[in-house]
Amino acid sequence: MGKIGLQFKATLENVTHLRPVGEDFRWYLKLKCGNCGEVSEKWQYLRLMDSHPLKGGRGSATMVQKCKLCSRENSIDILSHTMKPYNAEDSETFKTIVEFECRGLEPVDFQPQASSMNVLGSMAAFLNHLFLKHKLLL
Repeated sequence: MGKIGLQFKATLENVTHLRPVGEDFRWYLKLKCGNCGEVSEKWQYLRLMDSHPLKGGRGSATMVQKCKLCSRENSIDILSHTMKPYNAEDSETFKTIVEFECRGLEPVDFQPQASSMNVLGSMAAFLNHLFLKHKLLL
């Protein structure tokens, strides 16, 4: 069981901050099985509001998934207390904006969605129509 932080870097001009809003915010990820290394072909999303039981009644996780290649049951959980906004003073630097508790699933790529980010500042209306293109490090 390990924790993986998602780091974000962007240039913010006329924007005060970007942040995920609500329990229905979707974190679009590509996930890798820690057992066999299989990487999902399609983007999958995680939401705080989702909770699925773990096999054997050992609690729950944001996503529980059986690997298509090795059939191992893996899970990943969003650590809500680690979610942080990306502010104007963070511009041009990497900042961890969320952490995931990984049990067999490892995020290997992230696709930001502008329509689901809360953008504040004088350019907010314009930015809400753009797709965020900054690559993130996991």
